[in-house]
Amino acid sequence: MQNFVYKNATEILFGAGQTANIAERIPADATVLMLYGGGSIKHNGAYDQALAALANHNVIEFGGVEANPTYETLMQALDVVRDEAVDFILAVGGGSVGDGAKFIAAAAQFNGEPWDILEQGAAVLSALPVGVVLTLPATGTESNGNSVITRVGTQQKLGFGSPHVRPQFAVLDPSFTLTLPVRQVGNGVVDAFVHVIEQYLTYPTNAPLQDRFAESILSTLIEEGPKALATPDDYAVRANIMWCACMALNGLIGQGVPQDWSTHMIGHEVTAVHGLDHAQTLAVVLPALLRVKIDQKRAKLEQLGQRVFGMPAPDAAATIDAIQAFFERMGVPTRLAGYDLDRSAVKPVIDSLEKNGMLALGEHGDITPAVATQILELSS
Repeated sequence: MQNFVYKNATEILFGAGQTANIAERIPADATVLMLYGGGSIKHNGAYDQALAALANHNVIEFGGVEANPTYETLMQALDVVRDEAVDFILAVGGGSVGDGAKFIAAAAQFNGEPWDILEQGAAVLSALPVGVVLTLPATGTESNGNSVITRVGTQQKLGFGSPHVRPQFAVLDPSFTLTLPVRQVGNGVVDAFVHVIEQYLTYPTNAPLQDRFAESILSTLIEEGPKALATPDDYAVRANIMWCACMALNGLIGQGVPQDWSTHMIGHEVTAVHGLDHAQTLAVVLPALLRVKIDQKRAKLEQLGQRVFGMPAPDAAATIDAIQAFFERMGVPTRLAGYDLDRSAVKPVIDSLEKNGMLALGEHGDITPAVATQILELSS
């Protein structure tokens, strides 16, 4: 196992009705920006519960954050933060709203052009405090310091990370997820699954506890994900999925082990260029990437197949097939053709990878644009 330093300062408030407890975690004299997306929070109860909890605070609302939060929209929110002297940002919604809140929080105290945080990797030295009321389990943004933002004008989807934007608290109330559309349920499960894979499916490093942490999350998602589609009113199922998604990317399972993240980097470019949902791009890229890199990842693929998919004998290829079948079972197509894209869609993605300097991806740094081309063509 590799050396590591791990600290997660996010307080998790898990369960129904926990939104009522956020007021005591926000300074009484704070001006709060309540950030949300397209308005679904006004139908699932999150909006009303958040406003009720903050009845004695000065609350300013900003809605309209996109499913892939855009720099353009977030800069409008930043203007509100500055004009209204906002002290605290509360994200009420899914991972995109959480990511957007983090970027705004960093940009509000950044001395320079905010886009430099994303494109130049400029250091974030401070940020406004952030809290999250989560309504869509998927990204894990509620308990990590990561954020990914899209700039429409340049067709770029870039991320940054800083401990300064890690949420101070996160409410995980599974009841808010009971009204999610089927597409978002499937996407969320696939997103969480691939987050685990990116930290697990590399090469052995004698980290058995981390492996089994990861495998337990994957096994639970495989068991509970289809149940969420079959019995959408089951609170217990949604609770298990919500906790899995949080644990998948709160930093724990990635400590002391090599990580990949090439599926995400390629997927980000597919979203930026062609507009697919984030999880859809992961479902397209991952199986093809694993087939191209099967020899390097064989040991962990075989371990995954036997421990998680119950295969009687080591079989890396069959494990990849099982991953792809699970994504399809969750209603997320795994080929570009499933989104009305063909091989002509590949080159613009590769051009975007090169433009953004994504030239040496993966745990070995050997996924070049040429290899990424092979992966995307295989997924067409």
